Amino acid sequence: MAHAVHSRDLGRNRSWRKATVQSLSQALLKYERINTTRAKAREAQRSVERLITLGKEGTLSARRHAAGLLNDPQLVRRLFLEIAPRFQNRAGGYTRVLHNGYRAGDSAEMAVIELVELAPEQKAEPKGKEKKEKKLKPAGKEKEEKPAEKPPKKEPAAETKPETEPATPPKAKTSEPQERPKGFVDGLRKFFKRRDNP
Repeated sequence: MAHAVHSRDLGRNRSWRKATVQSLSQALLKYERINTTRAKAREAQRSVERLITLGKEGTLSARRHAAGLLNDPQLVRRLFLEIAPRFQNRAGGYTRVLHNGYRAGDSAEMAVIELVELAPEQKAEPKGKEKKEKKLKPAGKEKEEKPAEKPPKKEPAAETKPETEPATPPKAKTSEPQERPKGFVDGLRKFFKRRDNP
């Protein structure tokens, strides 16, 4: 019986597993949505939930603890200044794990893990009518933002050929088939004969 086993093995030793979870946590806080296996996503979810809770505390001690777990000063700054304030009114459940099919090579169960409240630039654009309405500009600003009209393009004058040039008659196709060399050696012989004859 597996007593007091609270984490997944992930087929790694302790230090390798810790590095994997740290890397996944860094990627999730950086990109806010990542695709990985379901087991790794569950482990990364535990880590990121704890980090966001530390970010909500906002104390120096919490910042030092997060810096020790993340090992990236820029991500710690982003966690405390950008990500954690989004979740101030939420008591938990800062991430979600969504099923994403199976991997082609080994049929591992894949999942997408993302923050529940994404940054405005990370959110997907609405589809259908909402998307079209979003692109429309307010009626009052149409006159102000009207771009300057471009002058019409002048068409280049048609080039005329001088009348002194005689018209060349089209070349008549010969019905006789041209001889092709029968092999590689014959082709080489003809090539060298041409060089000798000039």
